[in-house]
Amino acid sequence: MSTTDAAQPRATAPRRHWTLQTRLMATVLSIVSVLLILVAIVVSVVLRATLDQQLSDRVKSTSDRTSGQIASAIFQGYTDPAQILAGVHAQPGTLLILPDPDGSSYNGAVVGEESITTLDPEAVTSGIRDAVARLMSSDRPQPRSTVDVHIDGGGSYRVTAILIPSAQVSGLIGLSVSSVDEQVTILLWAVAIVTIGGLIILALATVLVIRSGLRPLREVVATAEQVAHLKLDEGRVAITDRVAPESVDDHTEVGRVGAALNTMLDHVDASLQARARNEELMRRFVADASHELRTPLASIRGYSELSLRSAENPETTTAALERIQAQSVRMTTLVEDLLLLARLDEGQELVVGEVDLTPLVIDAVSDARAAGRDHVWSVDVEGESVMVRGDAGRIAQVITNLLANARTHTPEGTAVALGLRREGHEAVITVHDNGPGIDPAVRDELFERFARADRSRARKTGGTGLGLSIARAIADAHHGSLSVASEPGDTTFTLRLPLVPVTGTSVAPPASLAD
Repeated sequence: MSTTDAAQPRATAPRRHWTLQTRLMATVLSIVSVLLILVAIVVSVVLRATLDQQLSDRVKSTSDRTSGQIASAIFQGYTDPAQILAGVHAQPGTLLILPDPDGSSYNGAVVGEESITTLDPEAVTSGIRDAVARLMSSDRPQPRSTVDVHIDGGGSYRVTAILIPSAQVSGLIGLSVSSVDEQVTILLWAVAIVTIGGLIILALATVLVIRSGLRPLREVVATAEQVAHLKLDEGRVAITDRVAPESVDDHTEVGRVGAALNTMLDHVDASLQARARNEELMRRFVADASHELRTPLASIRGYSELSLRSAENPETTTAALERIQAQSVRMTTLVEDLLLLARLDEGQELVVGEVDLTPLVIDAVSDARAAGRDHVWSVDVEGESVMVRGDAGRIAQVITNLLANARTHTPEGTAVALGLRREGHEAVITVHDNGPGIDPAVRDELFERFARADRSRARKTGGTGLGLSIARAIADAHHGSLSVASEPGDTTFTLRLPLVPVTGTSVAPPASLAD
């Protein structure tokens, strides 16, 4: 083979893509067909053996019954086999062969349905030559042995030797084997008809059963194809296509496929919805961050231009620089808060260790009391250390943020209570106030970034809207939770953190501190 021929790719035969239904039907019908054919072969072999044995027995019985009559006819001078058969009243299909007086040839006759037929001596002589040799032993016939012979123009027969002692003549008598062939042929035709009919019925039943069994699978395919044509890469996408409930069954393999597809579609749909929500939150976040940064940047730009115009007026320049510094601090605080949120989302910014919450709570209330003397502050803690594992600075930031939130968004004279207790395996910190409560319209999004209970964005009460989102991010980073329950006159923020065993003893603080 040349190099060019070797470089050419081999032509591969086209693959035959058969459906599962076709493969199942072909397999079932092939196996059943082979089994039926094997059964037919075994039955025909057994039946032929049985019929052959019965035919041999009948030949011997015929020989025993007619040998005396044949001997009497020969003794009376009859030598024609046809005349002898007519005298013994033999059954149809009986063959009688007698030798000529000189023994050089044989004459034969066979009983038909209506008459006795004399056979051609030459055909008889040539047809039985081997049979005579097999049935004769030491020039003596073996009357109990049988052998098959075929005579041209006369058919096939099962014969045995007969001996007429008085006449010192030996001949052959037998019966036609056509009855055996006919019965086997009838059986084979019956088996063939039954086999073909059974295969047709089996094919129809198999089609019905397989089509019924695979109907849920076809619905699964249809559902998957519908989902495959959906445009899922942009926009708000919802996958509503599902496999019908009647095609979902946990007790069948195909039903479990439908259930698995529905479960997968539920997960994909939930993921797409979450992606859409995240994209919406990101757009809101970018818009809010842009708005928050735009204001101080505009102020910095304005005061910078004012400073340039009033370079000869020291008082104006100093005031402008002070405003530039204040706006820079505000913008820096916002950027640092955003950076903190990003790092908390990545699992960073925490210095983990064992933290005693009791002094943190007491110090936080003391600082809040100093910052908000127009509020009534109180603290209630358990009489022992409450130890958690986390970052003391960040946990203190959460407590301080919650207290500042209560001070900022409640009127003067509001009572704010800070509590610390154990509940099972958790430390629970609560900040309760009897202020006006939180507007239900913003309660659900209170912990979102740039969410505000006060939409005014005022410096005193508006804020940047990142405080509570940072507090929740810190709680989540500590494997805890932060929640709120609010109604007019009763608002409570609840911080839960996992406890750790207390490794040492500490002096119990006062049970409560109040103004």
